[in-house]
Amino acid sequence: MSKKILITGGAGFIGSHVVRRFVNQYPDYQIYNLDKLTYAGNLANLKDIDSLPNYNFIKADIVYAVDILNLFKTHNFDAVIHLAAESHVDRSITNPLEFVMTNVIGTVNLLNAAREVWKDDYASKRFYHISTDEVYGALGETGMFTETTAYDPHSPYSASKASSDHFVRTYHDTYGMDCVISNCSNNYGSHHFPEKLIPLAINNIKENKPVPVYGTGENVRDWLWVEDHARAIDVIFHKAKSGETYNIGGHNEWKNIDLIHLLCSIMDKKLGRANGESAKLITFVKDRAGHDLRYAIDSTKLQNELNWIPSLQFEEGLEKTVDWYLNNQEWLDGVTSGDYKNYYQEQYNNR
Repeated sequence: MSKKILITGGAGFIGSHVVRRFVNQYPDYQIYNLDKLTYAGNLANLKDIDSLPNYNFIKADIVYAVDILNLFKTHNFDAVIHLAAESHVDRSITNPLEFVMTNVIGTVNLLNAAREVWKDDYASKRFYHISTDEVYGALGETGMFTETTAYDPHSPYSASKASSDHFVRTYHDTYGMDCVISNCSNNYGSHHFPEKLIPLAINNIKENKPVPVYGTGENVRDWLWVEDHARAIDVIFHKAKSGETYNIGGHNEWKNIDLIHLLCSIMDKKLGRANGESAKLITFVKDRAGHDLRYAIDSTKLQNELNWIPSLQFEEGLEKTVDWYLNNQEWLDGVTSGDYKNYYQEQYNNR
């Protein structure tokens, strides 16, 4: 059955993998990728599909309510998969209001537009909101986040995502809108903007630059391969019951310092360096304010109800990720130089 699906934030890291999956897996769907193209939005992430007939790009900012409502009225989307968000914790500490505007106000603008256009036909529509495990706060040495864990955000980023989650639930409860939510652990994989831990470390190791590690590197994260995440989003979008929430984790808990040592070892092998050479680049830096000690996701509900499990263990996924960055120097050069920002002008202005 043909559907018009709006995917917000589709030029970003996770979003581009979701857009690619839906465009390739469902040729009868019309996929609309809406992205503001901030520094983290890169249309070169999707150059392999941007000429396909079921792919459409819309440059827009979800903060502008009138523009979003007009898009809904023009295209009459059947569903929204909402990934657009400011996501870097350090930047949220510096500029919290930017995160409030995009992550909270932007989400409410999308919900309001959907409510206005879908109000007579909620049964055939769906609003799927993608969130983060950071809304739950921090864990001790044991335990895992479940879908019933109380929210306890510790950064402006996680507070903004927690707020947006609550708004989505209220639109389901108050208006009867078909809404689902998923909260994921840390993603890794190809096309990740190199401000985040893994791509930053890969690039710095390759360039023989210091590899920064917060504090003593004891913080623990659960790592989810981005293509497994995109597959989970596909399953949840098509099979979840309205009003449900699902946690998506990779079952891969690693201390940051152990992760970096593993990455250094892989890079030594790939670059033909002596074992231990890259580890000399590790540099401990002042810890991040409000840095949560440990996150761990329990994906049992998703596994039992929708039959999803991660396909890769971390060591295998990390090696695949390293290979991608080493084999795609042109992409990395375009990002680090800023040239990627010209892709939109080159590809879309004359269409």
